[in-house]
Amino acid sequence: MVLNEKQKSLCRGHRFDFSGLRALFLNCTLKPTGTLSHTEGLLEVSKAIMAANGITVEVLRPADYDLAPGVYSDMTEHGFARDEWPQLWEKVKAADILVLGTPIWLGEESSVCRRVIERLYGESGKLNEKGQYFYYGRVGGCIVTGNEDGIKHCAMTVLYALQHLGYTIPPQADAGWIGEAGPGPSYRDKGSGGPENDFTQRNTTFMSWNLMHMARLLKKAGGIPAHGNQRSEWEAGCRFDYPNPDYR
Repeated sequence: MVLNEKQKSLCRGHRFDFSGLRALFLNCTLKPTGTLSHTEGLLEVSKAIMAANGITVEVLRPADYDLAPGVYSDMTEHGFARDEWPQLWEKVKAADILVLGTPIWLGEESSVCRRVIERLYGESGKLNEKGQYFYYGRVGGCIVTGNEDGIKHCAMTVLYALQHLGYTIPPQADAGWIGEAGPGPSYRDKGSGGPENDFTQRNTTFMSWNLMHMARLLKKAGGIPAHGNQRSEWEAGCRFDYPNPDYR
C-alpha cells in the first residue's frame, strides 16, 4: 500500500471538509509516461493522502508535452512552430493546489522543472476577478528526489519562485528523499529504504496536510483579501524609452 498506518489513521480521524478542492501534481521527471519515475513514487504518497480526503487529484508529466521555451502564454506567436503549454495551463488554472515534483541533477532541479516555472511566470501578469495577480489564493508545494545532495536547495528555489508568482506557501511545504550519495538505489528501487523512511514519510505527510489546510482556509475566506495588492490600484511606471510589459 502507498500509505502506512499512521497516514491512514490521520485520514480517518478528522472532521475537516476538503471537498471541492483540486490538486495538480506536475512530475518534472525527464522521463515520459510509461517509464519508471522515482519522483512519482513519492508524489503518489501525497496524492493518496489528498485523494483519501476527497480532493480531486491529477498527476501529469510535463515531459509528455511539447513545451517551447519562453515566458509568453503561447510561444507559437513568438516564432515557435509548436507549443503545448496552453493545454497544460488549463490544468494549472483549475487547481487550488499545485505541487511541483523534481529529481535532482547536478544539485539542481530538473530542466523540465525550470521550464515549467518559466511558463508559469509567463502567466503571472494575468489578474483574477479581484484585480490581483492570478495565482493569489492558490497554494504551492514541492517534492524532490535523487541520490545526491540538494533537497533543500531545490525546494528553496522552487518555493521561492511559486511564492513570487503569487502562490501561498504554508509551513513545511516541501518533502524529499535522497539515497546514499553517488551511484546506488533510487526511491522506488528494491531495498532503497525510501518508502519506509520515517523522516521522508513524516515530511511528505506534513506537507500534504499543510497544503490541504491552507487551500481550505483560503477557499473558505474567498482568497487573499483584495486590499493593498491590486495591480489596477498601483500601475507600474515605465523605464525611460521602454514600455510597460504587455500583460494582456
